[in-house]
Parts: sequence; structure tokens; C-alpha cells
Amino acid sequence: MRLGVSLAVSFSAVTGYIVATSFLDLKILYIFLGVFLMSGGASALNQFQERNIDAAMNRTKNRPIPSKLIASEIGLIISIFLSLVGFTVLYFLTGPAPSILGLLNILWYNGLYTPLKKKTVFAVVPGSLTGVTPLLIGWSAAGAYLLSPQIIFISFFIYMWQIPHFWLLLIKNGEDYKSAGLSTFHRLFNDRQVKRILFTWIISTSLTSLLLAYFGFIQSQILFIVLIMLNVFISISFYQILFKNNKLIQFKKAFIEINAFMIIVLGLLIIDSLF
Repeated sequence: MRLGVSLAVSFSAVTGYIVATSFLDLKILYIFLGVFLMSGGASALNQFQERNIDAAMNRTKNRPIPSKLIASEIGLIISIFLSLVGFTVLYFLTGPAPSILGLLNILWYNGLYTPLKKKTVFAVVPGSLTGVTPLLIGWSAAGAYLLSPQIIFISFFIYMWQIPHFWLLLIKNGEDYKSAGLSTFHRLFNDRQVKRILFTWIISTSLTSLLLAYFGFIQSQILFIVLIMLNVFISISFYQILFKNNKLIQFKKAFIEINAFMIIVLGLLIIDSLF
């Protein structure tokens, strides 16, 4: 189920609901559970689809299917079960729209992104839409309009954030991907170009988060100051990570900071909505 990923996705869905409603109620638990299960189902299906690739990479060779802990057919059954239970929870406890969005997200992630990433390192560009959908699930569970400028801007921030997040993974595990026959950044770009591409996306993601305050989605002056300080920190820190070290990237530090950045921005949106 990839617990960390499923928890992060569920948190995003809950954020969408809270921003739309500005209050807390029991429906949050239903949204969290439904999205958590459907995300786990998508992860399990992904591991079924990529079982041969996983077996060829050090990073993934110990996953349940390639390590022979379970048969691939059992993995597929688990995936279908989790997805169906998650869909049922969303459908009956939050409404048809959230459940349909959840189903479409599985189709996009497993039907488009998973096979596309075998062909190009830029698969994440359309693939990042899968990270936006949980936010829309929470928003739609509140009965809010899906084309509202507010949710469009927040979704755009999540979309922008996902691309450097995924590319960091791709670069960190470049040798593994190469051994499995997958496309890697260093087949297309040299080290300096890779750093510049990553930094450009980091700065773009930072500026996108500032748009949330510029267009009034974060109205508290205190939270706005926190957001400014956060963006200054992430910009300076990633410049140092990418251009001030002999190594290509300090991956552990980079992952912690890029993930913390997203969580804090969503947290600021929740605080501003509730208080």
C-alpha cells in the first residue's frame, strides 16, 4: 500500500474538504479512509504491473511480489479489494462525485502514467495530475464547485510541487532505472542541466504557493509572513543543495525539505480556513 504515500494523499483530500467547508466534522474520516484505501489499491496495482521491473532494481526488489512474499495474483486481488472498498466508502458516505474522481485517478495513474514512465522521464508531467485529484475529491465531497478559482490555484500548486518531487526520486535511483531498462535524466542531460531543471521547478513551485496569498486564499497577515519566510528558506536551501556541493544532490535533505514544504503550505491553508 506504500503507507507514507497513501497517508500523504489522504491528507491532501482532507485539506480540500476543510478549505471548502471551513469546519471539521465526521465526513473528514470517511474521506480520509476512502482515499487511503483507493490510494493503497492503486499502489498495489502498480506493483503488480511493474513486478518484473521491481525485481531488477535494488530499491524495489524486496517488495512483496518480487521478493516472492506473495504471488502476483494475490497482489492483484489485494489491489482490487482495496480499490473497491475505498470506492464504496466514498460513494455511500461522501457522494458519487468523490468516488468517481477516485476511480478516474486509478485509471490515470495505472492506465496512463505507469506505462508511460517506461518510455520517457517526462511521464511525470501528465502523471502529476494524479496528485491533484485527491484534493478535488475532498473539495467535491463538500459539494463545492470543481471549477472554482480557489481549488484551481491550490491544485496548480500541488501539481507544480509533484514534478520536482518525482524527479528527485528518478535522479536518485538513476542507476536502478537504467539497469531495469527505463529512461533516466542522464541519458538526456548532463549534471549541470539536471540541476538547473530541478531548481527552475523548485522556484516555480515556490512562486505558485505565493499566488495563494496574492489571490486571497491565505488572508492572515501572520500566515502570509510565515509563507514568505518558508519560500525564502526553500529557495536558498535548494540553491545550496544543488549548486554549492560537489555531489549532484543531497537527496535526504532535499526530500525532507520538498515534502515538508508541501505539508506546511497545506497546513497554512487549513489554519487560515478554520480560524
